[in-house]
Amino acid sequence: MAVTESVRGDTSESAGTGAAHEGILRRQSARESAARTYARALPIVPVRARGLTIEGADGGRYLDCLSGAGTLALGHNHPVVLEAIRKVLDSGAPLHVLDLATPVKDAFITELFRTLPPGLADNARVQFCGPAGTDAVEAAFKLVRAATGRSGILAFSGAYHGMTAGALEASGGAYDVRVARLPYPQDYRCPFGVGGEQGAELAARWTETVLDDPKSGVRHPAGMILEPVQGEGGVIPAPDEWMRRMRQITADRSIPLIADEVQTGVGRTGSFWAVEHSGVTPDVMVLSKAIGGSLPLAVIVYRDDLDAWQPGAHAGTFRGNQLAMAAGMATLAYVRENRLAERAADLGTRMLDQLRGLAAEFDCIGDVRGRGLMIGVEVVEPEAEPLRERERERERLAGLAGEGGVLADPDWHGGVTDLAVPGDSAGPGRPRGAGVEVGRLVGPDSARTPGGRPTGVTPADRAAGAAAAAMQSSRDHHPRPAAPELAVAIQRECLRRGLIVELGGRHSSVVRLLPPLTISDEQATAVLDRLADAVAAVSRNHPGHDRLQRAQPGQQRRADRAQSTDRADHAGRGDRADRADEAG
Repeated sequence: MAVTESVRGDTSESAGTGAAHEGILRRQSARESAARTYARALPIVPVRARGLTIEGADGGRYLDCLSGAGTLALGHNHPVVLEAIRKVLDSGAPLHVLDLATPVKDAFITELFRTLPPGLADNARVQFCGPAGTDAVEAAFKLVRAATGRSGILAFSGAYHGMTAGALEASGGAYDVRVARLPYPQDYRCPFGVGGEQGAELAARWTETVLDDPKSGVRHPAGMILEPVQGEGGVIPAPDEWMRRMRQITADRSIPLIADEVQTGVGRTGSFWAVEHSGVTPDVMVLSKAIGGSLPLAVIVYRDDLDAWQPGAHAGTFRGNQLAMAAGMATLAYVRENRLAERAADLGTRMLDQLRGLAAEFDCIGDVRGRGLMIGVEVVEPEAEPLRERERERERLAGLAGEGGVLADPDWHGGVTDLAVPGDSAGPGRPRGAGVEVGRLVGPDSARTPGGRPTGVTPADRAAGAAAAAMQSSRDHHPRPAAPELAVAIQRECLRRGLIVELGGRHSSVVRLLPPLTISDEQATAVLDRLADAVAAVSRNHPGHDRLQRAQPGQQRRADRAQSTDRADHAGRGDRADRADEAG
C-alpha cells in the first residue's frame, strides 16, 4: 500500500476500502491471463483520476508518470476530452460506422492533417486501422509491400513496434524472420563501443554497406521502419543527423521510410511529431495512442503515390470509432493551440538537468536521457566493473585494419568523411600523397576530388576508416552492466511514495517517465522529489550502499527524507498535486 494517502474515514471505513482493494486484486490474479504485465508491478486499483493524479480503491493517491504508456497526452479526464465525448453522445450520432464518412471523422482528419509535417500534409492519404498501434504497423508493411512489389523490411535493434506477428518480426526480440536488423545508434551502450557522432556515423555506414553489398544477404527491401525515439528499447533518441542520413539513404534507393510515432507523437518529445526535430519527412507515419485522446484509435498517414491498395486490402471492425475520433480531434487541437509541444521541450530539458544531478550523486544511475517529456533513467550495477566495450572494439578493429588500415578525417562538424589511402606510394587512381599511414589523420592538403573527398577511395576504405577514426577519437565508453533488480526496487519505492513509473529497456533496467503534457512545474518537482527519495531508499538498503551513493551536498537531507514515511508529509504533497490539477 502506498504511503501517500488521501484523507481516510474512520477505522471501519478504512478497513472496508482496504478489503475491497485486496479482493479486486485477488480476483484479477485468479481470473486474468498470466500475460498481464503492469498489474504485477503496480498492484493498485484506480477508481478516480484527473490530470496527473490517480486515486486507488485503497484511498492512496498517485502521480501517474505512466500515462497509459503515453496515451494520455492531456492526462486523465481532461475537460476538453470529456466535453468532446459528451457532445457526440448527446447528439445521437452513431458510435460505430466502419469506414463511412461522418462529420466527426471529417473534423478529426482535418485537424490531423493540419498538424502533419508540411512535406507530407500536402499529398497525404490516411487509413484507419484496428484500434491498436500494432495493427497500424501491419498496415504500413502491407502498404509498402503492395506499392513496391518487394517483401523485406529493414528494422533496428532495440525496436518495439507491437505484439502482432508482423510487428513482432520488426521488433528487437524477434528470431527467424524476413526482417533485416540494423544497428540503432545510442551513446551509452553504443553497439560499436564509441558513442556520440562517431557511433552514429558507423551505424549509418553499416546500413549503406548492407544495402549496397550484393553479398550482404539482404535483398532490396519494401521499406524501412524506425522510431525517432526508441521507447520500450530504453528511451533512446535517434541523433538528428542520423535520421537525415536514413532519409537520404532510403530516398536514394527508392525505399519507403516508415516512422513509428505511436508513442512519440502529439507533442511528447517537444515537437508535435518527433521526426520534426531532424526535419525529416517520412513516406509513412504510424500513429496511435495519444491521437485517440485516451480512447482506442490507430491510423497510418502516407504519400498518395504509395496508395496501391485494392478495396478491402486492409480493414478493421473498429476503425470507425466515433468517440475516439472526437476525443482525438479535441486532443490534437488542444496540444496545437496551447503549444504544449514547446512546453514539453522546455520542462523536459529542466527535468533532464535535475536528473543528471541525481546521477552525479548515485553510482547506480548509469545514464539519463530522453527528449521532451519522454525520459529514461538507466539503472546499473554500481559494484560491477565497467564493460570494456571500447577496448574490445579497439582490438577487433585493429585486427580488421591490419598493416594497410587507414583512418578517416573528422570533418568540420565532427562527422567522418571519406578515407585516405595508406602510405605515399602511388597506384591506379591513387595519387602520391593522398593519405598517411595508420595513426595519422588525412590532412587538409591531401589530394581530393572536386567535391572535397579524398581521391582513390573505395567503399571498403570508407567503412574501415570510419571505424578506425571512431576508435581513435571517441571518448571512453565504459557502461556498467544493467541492474534490473535495482530498477524493480526503485519502481517499488516510487509506488510506496505515490509515484507510478514504468520500466523499459533491453534488460528492463530503465526507469521511464511519461507524464502528461499538462504537468505543472509544481507537479514535476513532486515527481522528481519522489523519484530521488526512492533512489536514496534503495541506495541506503542495498548491500553496497557505500558505492551506490557519492558524497554530495544535501546527501544527508535526502537520505533523511527517504527514510521518513510520515504520512502527513506525503499527503500534503498529494494535496498540492491535486490543487495543481484543479488549477489546470
